[in-house]
Amino acid sequence: MIVTLDDSLLQIEPAFKLGIIHYTKIVVSSSPQMLKGRLQLFQEQLFFEMENKAVSEFEGIKEWRALWKKFGADPNRYRPSMEAMYRRIAKQNYITPMHSAVDLNNFFSMRYEIPLGIYDLDKIQGDITAILGNEETTYLGLNGRENKLHNILTLQDTDGAFGSPFVDSVRTAVTEETTNAIQVVFLRPSMDIGEGQKLLQSIGTMFVQIHGGDVSSAVLSNGDKEWKN
Repeated sequence: MIVTLDDSLLQIEPAFKLGIIHYTKIVVSSSPQMLKGRLQLFQEQLFFEMENKAVSEFEGIKEWRALWKKFGADPNRYRPSMEAMYRRIAKQNYITPMHSAVDLNNFFSMRYEIPLGIYDLDKIQGDITAILGNEETTYLGLNGRENKLHNILTLQDTDGAFGSPFVDSVRTAVTEETTNAIQVVFLRPSMDIGEGQKLLQSIGTMFVQIHGGDVSSAVLSNGDKEWKN
């Protein structure tokens, strides 16, 4: 499998970077109580923080909204996934546990103020390209709707788009049957490659502590647009 950053993204934002984490032989299950507790506690802390701080003032959200606009999408209509979570939390509509992979993914996304996606690798067909969606790019999302992804960053395989920092598709969703997964970390452009690599190592280490298995990771950027595995 090859994951590639399309040149068109880098022409719009030369500092754009994408983190790739590959997991094999993992075991996904109901989240351990430790993870459920951390997820709940972090959301409660965020809720109290947002009593005095607007969602749009968080640095990660601010940076991703600016990138959204550069790509040509409206961040007020199609919000980056972590911003949508923050807005839910501000209303005390907390994210409830689903299973260990999704819960940990959501925790990382909230903790680092960046979108993350996790996908069942065995449901992905062929190679993956990160590219902007066009007027014909759509998929059935985990939000239960058919989503149009024009001018929104997408992940696409030979069957079409399956993921984005907006909402992911039903087609490649991780379940408790998943044993091989790929996690995509939509890094802030302001992060340098070294920071990105450290973040991926931290995320990967915690993920395999809970799920077992093996992990490898890489940062894609203007200087290294392709990852092979």
